[in-house]
Amino acid sequence: MPTPNKSATTDDKVSLMIGGHAHQDWSSYDIDSHLIVPGDAWRVELAAPQGSIPAELVVGAPIEVRVGNDKILVGRIDTIEDEVAKDRTVYTLNGRDQAAILLDCAAPIFVAKQVTLAQVVANIVRPLGISHIKINADSTYTTEKVNVEPGDRAWNVLANAAEANGLWPWFAPDGTLIVGGPDYSVPPVASLILRRSGQGNNVESLKRTHSIAERYSEVTVLGQKHGTAFDHGKHAIVGKATDPGVAFYRPHVVVDHECESVAQAVSRARKLLMDSRLKGLTLVAKVKGHRTTDGVLWAPGQRIHVLSEPHGINAVFFLLGRRLSKGRGGQGSYTLLTLKEDGVWTLDAHAHRARTRRRKKTDGPEEMIDVGSD
Repeated sequence: MPTPNKSATTDDKVSLMIGGHAHQDWSSYDIDSHLIVPGDAWRVELAAPQGSIPAELVVGAPIEVRVGNDKILVGRIDTIEDEVAKDRTVYTLNGRDQAAILLDCAAPIFVAKQVTLAQVVANIVRPLGISHIKINADSTYTTEKVNVEPGDRAWNVLANAAEANGLWPWFAPDGTLIVGGPDYSVPPVASLILRRSGQGNNVESLKRTHSIAERYSEVTVLGQKHGTAFDHGKHAIVGKATDPGVAFYRPHVVVDHECESVAQAVSRARKLLMDSRLKGLTLVAKVKGHRTTDGVLWAPGQRIHVLSEPHGINAVFFLLGRRLSKGRGGQGSYTLLTLKEDGVWTLDAHAHRARTRRRKKTDGPEEMIDVGSD
């Protein structure tokens, strides 16, 4: 049997800060955070014996979610449900982080020329109330022309602009929009241990999933040059990437008219291959409490050492997502950790020609860790 996690004694009380007031003592809650899936979602349930709900609990209200003294999410209330029965009244609140408005709403319409990534991002998100932006890159592209069409979703435009620079957007716990990538150079924050003897175990359960679905042994991307009277636009640009981890032939071919060079086609093929590889192996660990044994709050982007004798695992994994939970009926707090192969989530996207034509590199404000090797 697993031994108790020392972090269970750490202050894991979840607070919802609304209108300057802290609400706690939830009967249950779930708080998600994931680097790839936009819109970190949260849900809390409150039993109110007196049947009264605080006046500040209204849909659209800005909130902060804290675990102990640590801020983990800034967003708004999306939905409020109140269920009244003979012997109880239950309130359920649901919401998302700052990405919600970008997912739900159209991007501001604009046309801009010779703009940096920071300028493009600001034009997209600032009219929607997001002012804190951080570009984590040593260099980014200046785009010749950006044209946002009516009806384009703000998140899609933002993601395209980020991917054109080999980056990805997400929101930090304090509500800052970060456009950057993973840092595989940081040391692991903790070790998850699952031994048959139970000695030193700190994992409640560990599930491993292998999948061949959407895995490819090789990905080929075909770009297309402008045709002539003789070649009629034949595919003259070819990029290929291979995965030796797939034991048998599983090819995938993509025609991408936005690829204007072999380098772009290779970059695109590599990204598609690594996206498929990311789906091949998943670990989901359940641990007590919401912190490591050293008191560090679990958070996406961390690297974690996993030692599992039953699975034959002794390696470092990348924490792509985590869910903080507490169940009804006195069930204690726990965390589900979604772990992926370390060094696989590499962002090397090509430019979207519809929005970005000739580009040149410009220096950015911060360092971007190189994740070029696989």
